[in-house]
Amino acid sequence: MIWTFCKLMEKKDFETWLENLSSSFFSLTDLQKNETLDHLISLSGAAQLRHLSNNLETLLKRDFLKLLPLELSFYLLKWLDPQTLLTCCLVSKQWNKVISACTEVWQGACRTLGWQIDEAVQDTLHWKKVYLKAVLRMKQLGSHEAFQTASLIGHSARVYALYYKDGLLCTGSDDLSAKLWDVSTGQCVYGIQTHTCAAVTFDEGKLVTGSFDNTVACWDWSSGARTQHFRGHTGAVFSVDYNDELDLLVSGSADNTVKIWALSSGTCLNTLTGHTEWVTKVVLEKCAVKSVLHSPGDYILLSADKYEIKIWPIGREINCKCLKTLYVSDDRSITLQPRLHFDGRFIVCSSALGLYQWDFASYDIVRIIKTPDSTNLSLLGFGDIFALLFDNHHLYIMDLRTEKLISRWPLPEYRKSKRGSSFLAGEMAWLDGLDGGNDVGLVFATSMPDHSIHLVLWKENG
Repeated sequence: MIWTFCKLMEKKDFETWLENLSSSFFSLTDLQKNETLDHLISLSGAAQLRHLSNNLETLLKRDFLKLLPLELSFYLLKWLDPQTLLTCCLVSKQWNKVISACTEVWQGACRTLGWQIDEAVQDTLHWKKVYLKAVLRMKQLGSHEAFQTASLIGHSARVYALYYKDGLLCTGSDDLSAKLWDVSTGQCVYGIQTHTCAAVTFDEGKLVTGSFDNTVACWDWSSGARTQHFRGHTGAVFSVDYNDELDLLVSGSADNTVKIWALSSGTCLNTLTGHTEWVTKVVLEKCAVKSVLHSPGDYILLSADKYEIKIWPIGREINCKCLKTLYVSDDRSITLQPRLHFDGRFIVCSSALGLYQWDFASYDIVRIIKTPDSTNLSLLGFGDIFALLFDNHHLYIMDLRTEKLISRWPLPEYRKSKRGSSFLAGEMAWLDGLDGGNDVGLVFATSMPDHSIHLVLWKENG
């Protein structure tokens, strides 16, 4: 009893002493406090030093990500760049868990790299994985390691016409045949006897060809039979397009005209005049914007020669009037190249001055992109984020946000064509932004002097 009382008294006295010491310590300057601590440390034994070490670690290394509310942690993390965040993921399992779940940060980093964002994905850990995949793909593009090549062999004469859709490549040749190839396997799916092909397009049931014999023909894939013959042009037919819903086929020719045909009967419904050069491209497409001349959902016909792009309404009236003529130079000193992009909102075409983009609602030029070597670069594909270009030696990818070339890939000595039909782009969805799943399949195809087809394909993103 007496011993316990003494111990309590000792504790009380100690607490009083400690309180007085603390008051004195707080009254000291920082330098005096440091000297006092140094003196106490010098008097301490192993037990005191160990106690001091354990408590200092807790006080000095406070895990703010663990202590802060998750929303506040996410707000702070947004100010760090992705590479720093990846380094922070190595600090601890807790940090890695919190940082990996910061969806907004990783989505923003993916957008910066030109990646599409699907807001419907609910998995909080998904976007860090996507970012890492995006970094790898962009690194491959920058180091010219994103693609691989293959060849299709089967024609015995010049291959002039190419058309790609849904993993299938159609080729038309001077050997009087057209072939349909599965790009993923390199196998010929169909091969039928035709006329000499200057242009081809197809669906799962039929093939439509424009020919150097001045005609257009429709063929059945399964039987190889010609089901329709369209006669009327007086020059080679360099471009064809059709729409089953409208029962219309359009053709552009070296006779400087565009013809509109009834697809099912072969009857010529209209001949559009006004071009003064070979018509090398026709496009039949739905309009996606409203103007004084058309409404969203209206079908529009575009036709192009080496100087002009003409816009026509789709109607069966005989005296069809051109809605608008687009050009780069009034005096025709600048020529347009035969690749034409139209998505219902914008028209894009390349020229010796660079890439020209017209707003389809106003027909005004909204953008001119000067390329490093404007006289040689030609347009293959144009999207919201990227453009695919090429010249005599390389395939290029341009980031349209910066207008900088971010990748190039060497091309062999392919067959040159002023009409543009012997080379084409493959899959186009990735031009609106990569998403980790659309960087597969065909990128580019061109015919070669040895009658083979040279393919550039996406390499699997490891």
